[in-house]
Amino acid sequence: MNKIAVLIPCYNESKTIRNVVESYRQALPEAEIYVYDNNSTDGTDEIARQAGAIVRYEYRQGKGNVIRSMFRDIEADCYLMTDGDYTYPAGNAPEMCRLVLEKGVDMVIGDRLSSTYFEENKRPFHNFGNLLVRNLINKLFRNNVRDIMTGYRAFSHAFVKNFPILSKGFEIETEMTIHALDKNFLLQEVLIDYQDRPQGSNSKLNTYSDGFKVIMTIFRLFRDYRPLLFFSLCSVFLLIVAFILLIPVLVSYLETGLVLRFPTLFVGSAIIIIAILLWICGLILDVVTTKHKQLYELLMNK
Repeated sequence: MNKIAVLIPCYNESKTIRNVVESYRQALPEAEIYVYDNNSTDGTDEIARQAGAIVRYEYRQGKGNVIRSMFRDIEADCYLMTDGDYTYPAGNAPEMCRLVLEKGVDMVIGDRLSSTYFEENKRPFHNFGNLLVRNLINKLFRNNVRDIMTGYRAFSHAFVKNFPILSKGFEIETEMTIHALDKNFLLQEVLIDYQDRPQGSNSKLNTYSDGFKVIMTIFRLFRDYRPLLFFSLCSVFLLIVAFILLIPVLVSYLETGLVLRFPTLFVGSAIIIIAILLWICGLILDVVTTKHKQLYELLMNK
């Protein structure tokens, strides 16, 4: 029998964790349910233990740190990750695990945004942020993933054990999606009915600071995974600035035969040199990235 592990990262979810554990135990009776407590102070760990979960601890704060420990510690054929806030329905869990175990899907994404998310979610900036992140990643990485930041996912063993986690906080879901797209893992999305947190349960996500971290993560990973395009765009921007500076100098030279603005000429020329150097850096890093992908594929085949 294939081993299924349900992974629930938690930080102060005493209001909902019992319902979460019990609902997933009912949906996947054969699965082992792991709750990783991330310095909770409200007794989340004891409630989860009483509900029948295997409770472990991660003392480095942040969801990314918790997921890193989960992926390193737990061995399974299929990993189902959900949140401890009772917003993701357990009824989709069997289908998501089946796609991993029977169809060989590497990452199943629980798609909230195409169903009830915008009606249930009461935080308008979160709605805007989800759409912004989705559009950015789909444009930059040429794909059409409908929900980038969902915390409801199922993974294959190959994905979990070959995913280098760098993020420490809530930007972990964005990193997962970009890594899967870049490394050509098989993805499939499943429509889920999202429900907002019950009354008395508070979100740990800071709209502005965590949103800024997610945006910075996207640009960092864009630079790392697609360096030629990233540095080419930077180079084009600098060339436009340089030409804006140099066109008046060139026009005055053609009219008078004299260079009247030497400082502008020097600055514009320096910017052109920097733009060329950035493009060369992007070209070199693109070769390095391609070699890294080849090495990654070779290691995956071992």
